[in-house]
Amino acid sequence: MNETFMKEKPVLPLILSMALPMVLSMLVNSLYNIVDSFFVAQISEDAMTALSLVYPVQNLINAVGIGFGIGINAVIAFYLGAGDREKADMAATQGLLLAVLHSVVLTIGCIAVMPAFLRMFTTSEAVVDLGLRYSVVAFAFTGIIVVGVTFEKIFQAVGSMKITMAALMSGCVANILLDPVLIFGLGPFPAMGMEGAALATGIGQTLSLVIYLAVYAARPMQVRLSRRHLALSRWMVLRLYAVGIPATLNLALPSILISALNAILAAYSQVYILVLGIYYKLQTFLYLPANGFVQGMRPLVGYNYGAGERQRVNQIYRIVLCMSGLIMAAGTVICLLIPGQLMALFTQTPETIQAGETALRIISAGFVVSAVSVTSSGALEGLGKGGPSLVIALCRYLLIILPAAWLLSRSFGPAGVWNAFWITEAVTAAVAYGVYRRAVRS
Repeated sequence: MNETFMKEKPVLPLILSMALPMVLSMLVNSLYNIVDSFFVAQISEDAMTALSLVYPVQNLINAVGIGFGIGINAVIAFYLGAGDREKADMAATQGLLLAVLHSVVLTIGCIAVMPAFLRMFTTSEAVVDLGLRYSVVAFAFTGIIVVGVTFEKIFQAVGSMKITMAALMSGCVANILLDPVLIFGLGPFPAMGMEGAALATGIGQTLSLVIYLAVYAARPMQVRLSRRHLALSRWMVLRLYAVGIPATLNLALPSILISALNAILAAYSQVYILVLGIYYKLQTFLYLPANGFVQGMRPLVGYNYGAGERQRVNQIYRIVLCMSGLIMAAGTVICLLIPGQLMALFTQTPETIQAGETALRIISAGFVVSAVSVTSSGALEGLGKGGPSLVIALCRYLLIILPAAWLLSRSFGPAGVWNAFWITEAVTAAVAYGVYRRAVRS
C-alpha cells in the first residue's frame, strides 16, 4: 500500500474508500442492536425494561474502550502523517497496555455497582433480577471488548478499514445468529433467557478480537506493537489521555443523560422508561452509520493535519458533514411516517406504542441539525483536540438537555422531555460549528 495515500488521493474517493466499509459495518452493528433487543422483548416487557436500565452502564464500558481508542487512533495517525513511525509504534503499544488496565477496573466496578444502580430506577424485583442476570454475563467480557476496540482503532489509524469492517461484521452476524439459539434454546442448546442474550453478545465480540489478532499476526502493518515500548512514557501517556479522556467523556455522557432522563420519566410511568430505551436502540440505525463516516474521517484529518495539509482537512470535514446530514434526513422521514411500526418491533402494548409514536415524531425534529455536532466532534478528535470536542458533548448531553428536560417536563409532562432533544440539538449545532472553526484556526 502507498503509505502517503491519505494526503495524495482525491478527497471524495478517499473518504468513500475509508468510510464506506465502516458505514456498512455500522449498519450491521445497528441491525444487531435491533435484533438483540427484539429477541429480549420476546421474553417479556420486564426483560426489555431491564435491558434499557442496564444500557447506560454498558455504554460506559464502550465509552471508555472506544474513547481511549480514539486517543490511540489520533496519536498514531498524527505521527504517521509526520513521518515518525517509532512514536506511532509507541502510541499503539502503550495505548494497548493502558486499555488492558482500564478493562480490569471496569469489570470489577461495573459488576459491583449494578444491584444498587438498578434499584435507583425501579421497585420491581423482577426487573432487577433480569438486569443482574444479563449484566453479570455481559460485563465478564469487558476485557475482550476493550482490547478489541483498541485493535480496531489501530487498524483504522493505518487505513485498514476493510479489516475492521470484516471483524465488526463477523462479530455482529455471529451475535444475531446466536441470539435465538441461546435465548430460547435450539437443538442441543438449553434456553438461557437473559444470560443467553448476554452470552451471544460476548461470543460475537470475542470473534471480532480473534480476527484482529489473526490478521495482525499474519500481515505486515505500518504500526507494530513492541516490547521495547512497554515501559510507560509520561509524555506519551499524557498525549494519549489528552485525546482519550475527552473522547471517553464525550461517549460516556449519554450514560449520565439516559440515567437522569430515566429518573425524570419514572415519576410519570415505567412506560416512558421503556420508550426511551427503545428510542436509543432505534436511533443506532442513524447515528452508527453516521459514525461510520466519522470513523473514516478521523485518521484522514489526523494524518493530513500532521502533514500540514489544512485545506484537505477542511474539505474532508465539509464532505462528511453533508453525508451525515443525508443519513439524518432519511431517519427523520422514517420516524415521521412509520413511528408506530417501529415501536411495535419491541412491544405489543397499545399504551407503549402510542407513547412511542409521540416521542419519535418529536425527537426526530433534531436529527438533521445534529449532524453538525456529530461531525465537528469527530473532526476535532481526529485532530487531537479533545478539549473542544468535549465542550460540544457537554452541551449536547448535559448542560442544555437536562435543564431543558426538567423544566419542560414540569409543564408538559413526558412530552417536555422529548421536546428537549430537538431544542438541544439546535443550540448545540450552533455551538459546535463555532468551536470547530475556532479550533482549526488555532
